Amino acid sequence: MNFSLTNVPDFLPLAEIENLQVALLKKQLRYIQANSRFYKGKFSIGEIEGISTVSDLSSFIRTSKKDLAEFNPDFLSISQREVVEYVTTSGTTGKPVTIALSKANLKRLAYNEARSLSIAGFTADDIVQITTTLDKGFMAGMAYYMGLTELGAAVLRAGQGSPEFHCEMIKQIQPTALVAVPSFLQKLGLSASSFTHQIKKALCIGEPLRNKDFSDNQLSINIAKCWDLDLRSTYASTEMATAFTECSEKKGGHLLPELIILEILDEHGNEVADGELGEVTVTPLGVEAMPLLRFRTGDLARKYSSPCACGRNTPRLGPIEGRLAQMIKLKGTAIFPGQIEDVLHSFPTANPYLIRLESDDNGMDAVTIELPETCTHQDMDTLLVNLQARLRVKPTLKRSSISEIQRILFRGESRKPKKIIDTRNAEN
Repeated sequence: MNFSLTNVPDFLPLAEIENLQVALLKKQLRYIQANSRFYKGKFSIGEIEGISTVSDLSSFIRTSKKDLAEFNPDFLSISQREVVEYVTTSGTTGKPVTIALSKANLKRLAYNEARSLSIAGFTADDIVQITTTLDKGFMAGMAYYMGLTELGAAVLRAGQGSPEFHCEMIKQIQPTALVAVPSFLQKLGLSASSFTHQIKKALCIGEPLRNKDFSDNQLSINIAKCWDLDLRSTYASTEMATAFTECSEKKGGHLLPELIILEILDEHGNEVADGELGEVTVTPLGVEAMPLLRFRTGDLARKYSSPCACGRNTPRLGPIEGRLAQMIKLKGTAIFPGQIEDVLHSFPTANPYLIRLESDDNGMDAVTIELPETCTHQDMDTLLVNLQARLRVKPTLKRSSISEIQRILFRGESRKPKKIIDTRNAEN
């Protein structure tokens, strides 16, 4: 890919963006058809050449997480000698899956993240402290580092650690920006003192900052109580190797048209109307090692295609509102763990926590929330009232020791806390 950070397509007229995506999509499909064992015979050259709009992609096969896990070697579309990096998915809703990268894919990854960071307001003048892990096959940590260096920023690869450790690094290096999970950013803000004043912005990963109407959610509000930061949310996954990042308007993450095609689909695989909830389905462009076609992420969000007030004409992806695999039917009401977490974030004594999704004796969904012993009975009573008001049903609350909750959060040497335990599915 021969794209430049100084000549991006975001501000082109909609028709030109569409033409660019169609041309890149055809090129990607030709490559997949010629090189991928998994997709071999699943579509023809004639079907590729018949594409005139991005929406014509709807007639092509979709790819599931199960496909990628079960037939993983068949997705490799380059020789073994051309592989330069192996990364793994986080395994948030299942077992981690291995993804191979080529040298060109690494360059694409650096470009993607530099583009995203630029949209988030990061510049070459920044000193950025990365608080996420860069080991254990974690693509995101590597991507942030590569993107920041591509952008020309200075980087402190602090990685995972206690708030006290990160505070010490802030004192020593005096960064101007952070890359962090929002819930950790809240902890860091509570631990930090006035020396953090030079940090002006943060790129937030892994957890949403906005409600579905783009208002600040409780976690974002809590962070704002600790310190004054320009918080930008970004959404990506190892499989898509592309990010959707908020601009200054904070009305959804902008699509990078030269790197990915986005569809929002209903349960039958049909595209939903703009602004309606559906499954995020993506076709990454320019990926050569393990290209994916119409990959179903399992995440639920909304797409907004109207031009943004920032001047970009690219579609925007709203906050992730839930995961299909984690949807709960509790007493006839459909809820998602994210709705529970938003309530928990308004109770400082309810941290750390675990959300257990189980089947009861009748095979129905049941939800139990484990809270630390420091959460008082009065807090639990108030929390239950708030949960019922938000969810319209009552989950079960119980208390456990902080050490036991922490042990389960990082079970199996997990590189990030797994706050949701779903025993309804044998894979979780």
